[in-house]
Amino acid sequence: MDPLIHLPPAAIDPHALLRDRTTLDDSALALLQHSIATEGLRAPLEVWALSTPRGPHTHGLISGLRRLTAARALGLPTVPCFLRTPQSLAQALAAMVSENEIREPVSPYEKAALVLAAVEEGHFDTPDAAIATLFPSLPRTSRTRIRHHARVVEDLGPLLAAPHQIGTRQLDMLAAALATGHEPLLTATLQPLATAGVETQWSTLRPLLAEVLRDPTDPITRRPRRHLRLPQGLTITREPTPTGWLLRFTGPQARSGLIDDVLDKVEEWFGKP
Repeated sequence: MDPLIHLPPAAIDPHALLRDRTTLDDSALALLQHSIATEGLRAPLEVWALSTPRGPHTHGLISGLRRLTAARALGLPTVPCFLRTPQSLAQALAAMVSENEIREPVSPYEKAALVLAAVEEGHFDTPDAAIATLFPSLPRTSRTRIRHHARVVEDLGPLLAAPHQIGTRQLDMLAAALATGHEPLLTATLQPLATAGVETQWSTLRPLLAEVLRDPTDPITRRPRRHLRLPQGLTITREPTPTGWLLRFTGPQARSGLIDDVLDKVEEWFGKP
């Protein structure tokens, strides 16, 4: 049995280990603070001793980020902690993931982001190795889904607003569109919306993804064409609307003169009114 020790919250480094939970819900955190203030901290944190202290930090946090955050906000002098001795940081990561899956699972996006971050930091050689270690109890289909979601994080993550709010179904749709070669289309669609809110982004993405998945691009004819990027920097994307189609022109060549030329060509095809 690992020993139970008491540490000042300031002595625990919450960032000594990669975290799967990247955001904390304010209302849930307030409820937790009230519970700790009235009933005390009933579940100890999990920590390990740092080989080299980092400033005031003598221990790294394995699990209990929400409890540590609440304890700091309340100004508790010490918190109870189980002192673990993981064989590696990879093992500590697996312990953190396992604890969070029991207490309050993190979002599907955060799981996928953790997998990529763990590979980037050198804890695992490949995403598949990271998934196998961090999520060993999940069925194969669920582990495959995380792998697909990891590609969404890698290819589109910087462009997505509030990605931790994206649900499993939405990530599945993005992953399917990426798997069928539509990364340029999704990137071109999201770039003008990079600073928009999540609702604005998804009001644009939802019909686009539905159309892409309903009518996949033919690998031989490459039709329907949904994205065109020319060497001069002009990008044209085709987006479905409730009543037809929208052609979106972006880039340095997307000037009014070009649009006039396009309108003239359409008028030539179909005749003047």
